[in-house]
Amino acid sequence: MTDLPANLFQLLSAQRHGDEAARAAVLAPFQPWLQLLARLQIDREFQGKFDPSDIAQQTMLEAYRDLPRFRGQSEPELLAWLRQILAHVLGHEIRRHRGTQQRDLSREVSLEQSLAQSSLRLGSILADDGPSPSQQAVTREQEVRLAEVLARLPEEYREVIVLRNLEELPHEEIAQRMGRSVGAVRMLWLRALAQLRSEIGDTPGPIAPG
Repeated sequence: MTDLPANLFQLLSAQRHGDEAARAAVLAPFQPWLQLLARLQIDREFQGKFDPSDIAQQTMLEAYRDLPRFRGQSEPELLAWLRQILAHVLGHEIRRHRGTQQRDLSREVSLEQSLAQSSLRLGSILADDGPSPSQQAVTREQEVRLAEVLARLPEEYREVIVLRNLEELPHEEIAQRMGRSVGAVRMLWLRALAQLRSEIGDTPGPIAPG
């Protein structure tokens, strides 16, 4: 699995001085995370109308262009900045599909808040109980890695985790979407979580009731 840059501060400093390789190295690990967040937002309102990978790619392009002006020096600041760009790109696509041109800043703020909530749910996938403040600190560091691991899981594993843990759908609805029995979905979900824990290097423990 690709780790986030350990020398993020140095890379951010280097790219501000024109190092394009450093700029690419800062952003590359975040694409799966951006694509997953885009998928969650699109699923709610515009499923099938535009592709999460296209949204993530456009976000990466805008982030690459604007990164020299980014003044944060930590990963949480960078995540918040990327979510803001993602909200802007999503807002533009929504306006385009609705046939409106005027930028709606309040809608972009709402999108950004929704993306932040999706990001928190992603970070808490491996938490067995409700996230405590200390767990939240850990999961903020893990959420980008989790998105990268999810992207590499078998499609049915990834789908059941996204539907259950991120979209928070009941097993019955997931069974309908996936064309399986409720019992089969429950077993698939348990196997998917076990593989996710194995891939991420988490010590297996009790799984939160679902």
